[in-house]
Amino acid sequence: MIDADDLVTALRSIEERLRDLAYDRLREAAAGDAEAAADEKKLLQARRAIEKAIRALGGAPEEF
Repeated sequence: MIDADDLVTALRSIEERLRDLAYDRLREAAAGDAEAAADEKKLLQARRAIEKAIRALGGAPEEF
């Protein structure tokens, strides 16, 4: 059975993957890719939602 700690661990992994994708898209946007800029904004929004879910489950987002 999955408990809140397991979910927080999984969400942290997802948050990290979203952060990496957002950085990749941000680099592409800096090179002039307008679509990448829009993608980066969506990824950032999703990452913030994951961080909110982590906090709601009693965890704290990892600091980098």
